[in-house]
Amino acid sequence: MKQSLLTKAGLLVCVAAATMSQVKAQTKPVAEQMAATVMDIWKDSLTVEVGKPVKWSYDQGVILEGIDQIWKRTGDGSYFAYMQKSMDLFVNKEGAIRGYKQQDFNIDNVKNGRALLTLYKVTGQQKYFTAASHLWDQLQKQPRTTDGGFWHKKIYPSQMWLDGLYMGEPFYAEYASLIGDTKAFDDIARQFILMETHARDAKTGLLYHGWDESKAQRWADKNTGTSPNFWGRAMGWYGMALVDVLDYFPVDHPKRPALIAILDRLAQATVKYQDPASGLWFDLLDQPKTKGNYKEASASSMFTYTLAKGVRKGYLAKTYFAAAKKAYAGMKAEFVEQGAKAGQVNLKGTVSVSGLGGTPYRDGTVAYYLSEKVITNDAKGVGAFLMAANEMELAAMPKPGAGKTVLLDSYFNNEIKKDQSGNMTPWHYKWNERANSGFSMWGNQFEAAGFKKETLYQAPTAENLKSASVYIIVDPDTKKETPDPKFIGEKDIKVLTTWVKNGGVLVLMANDTGNVELDHFNQLVKNFGVQFNYDSKGRVTGSQFEMAKINIAPGNPVFKTARQVYIKEFSSLNLSAPAVSILKDRNGDQVVASSKYGKGTVLIIGDPWLYDEYVDGRKLPVEYDNFKAGADLADWLAKQIPGYKAK
Repeated sequence: MKQSLLTKAGLLVCVAAATMSQVKAQTKPVAEQMAATVMDIWKDSLTVEVGKPVKWSYDQGVILEGIDQIWKRTGDGSYFAYMQKSMDLFVNKEGAIRGYKQQDFNIDNVKNGRALLTLYKVTGQQKYFTAASHLWDQLQKQPRTTDGGFWHKKIYPSQMWLDGLYMGEPFYAEYASLIGDTKAFDDIARQFILMETHARDAKTGLLYHGWDESKAQRWADKNTGTSPNFWGRAMGWYGMALVDVLDYFPVDHPKRPALIAILDRLAQATVKYQDPASGLWFDLLDQPKTKGNYKEASASSMFTYTLAKGVRKGYLAKTYFAAAKKAYAGMKAEFVEQGAKAGQVNLKGTVSVSGLGGTPYRDGTVAYYLSEKVITNDAKGVGAFLMAANEMELAAMPKPGAGKTVLLDSYFNNEIKKDQSGNMTPWHYKWNERANSGFSMWGNQFEAAGFKKETLYQAPTAENLKSASVYIIVDPDTKKETPDPKFIGEKDIKVLTTWVKNGGVLVLMANDTGNVELDHFNQLVKNFGVQFNYDSKGRVTGSQFEMAKINIAPGNPVFKTARQVYIKEFSSLNLSAPAVSILKDRNGDQVVASSKYGKGTVLIIGDPWLYDEYVDGRKLPVEYDNFKAGADLADWLAKQIPGYKAK
């Protein structure tokens, strides 16, 4: 009897545990539930056609774009591992791409280049840059129309399709930015301008799917060369291309305003044709009442992403966000269903493909578009939904730093190295640096909290600190790190103490002895009751991470959600008034402190700590909360800004 009762009790415990696990999985954000489906049904690679071998396909690039964006928001290293495994199936150690044929001049094949650039930036492995360079070389040789527009494919001569802008231009811009090819941005702008010039309908503001310069195709209008209909996903590709390219487009480029104006015109037209009841968009945008037309998932996802990201990045007016919000609610109601396993969802309602010409011939008529299959978990729709859902989840996060600027020093810390193109470039704790030594993840967290990120390449002055609310100085250079180190001097100290006294929030991050210039740094921090000790605490042997583990008790004034963090090889702190301790290691050594100084606040840490190696989830065991600590700190810093009011 006792055994029976114990057995029943054990079963109840197991059932309860399983139920709690399911509930926890299903309460994850929808983007992560969709990503779980992706990583389950396409474990190793993406099979575009059932029963056929995997191939180098843009569909996979769209999926990986969404996966990358979720990784940047969550710091979950399993997403990066999935990206790397997916691309390693195609890229060998020499950087050759299995199944890729440059001579096809198919611009779709360029899309996956963005995943390759991510892998290169994060790992530094040359094979990924070599592979990406093959795609760059294709763009340099891609056949063009007489006015310079890329052909969509060699087999589609003289044709530009809206799809091609997404397949080629974001990669083109990111690669050009990486190698410092500023002239390439003239050509990138040309592609968008030509596409709008040739394909935009003045009456509706919508863009036709394709344009044939020769007017030889049966689908081409004999006067304009445009295809006859406005296909939703085609315009979605074009919109996503614009917001992604603008991330890399130089802020002082003369054509940048033209691209933003194109995006605004596209947004106006998009919102005009949004279904007022559901918030979604139809496959054929301007024909909601045509028999057989339907609300389509990939187009709706793409427009949601375009509008939400455009607003977040400041490319579009904030008023457009209402349309994105309505669309996202509509997508969850109409297209998202429970997946086969707990913590997974499926995406219904994506048209499998729509094109122009080819064999069998696609004539671009209404009947043609509405004849293509609509399926569940199509990679193009799923990838776009991952991006849209991630944007909406970013938008839902608290924004205590809204309207404020976080400024990162690159004057006192100004190490330079040669990049893959032989250009000299700053590195070590930079916003745009995705390698182990970068601050890209922490920068993402500041942006998620509403901040605008900037970098200061000059000595701080009252003038150049005027627009900054938070200023970060990390790891000032030693003579061994740079031939001309800029030491913190009396003039700098006066500027910084005055700025803090007037309400500035200053973050000072050292390093362990021998890897940071402490003599001058200590002259600054002594004003705030702190001295960096000339030591190296938190020493670690190999991968014995527990040697540098620090537990954070509930109620910590800064770290509200992080409970266990990893901080290695730091300079301990010696505190006096007005400094107060924020965090100690298990030996009682001071690691983090803060000071109130006039109207401002100073946070002092004995290490750069929140760089990507120990934040992005690739190296540390999952029990360490460094990523959460970065978000906690960004949130706390925002709330120290004078005048902050909780919303």
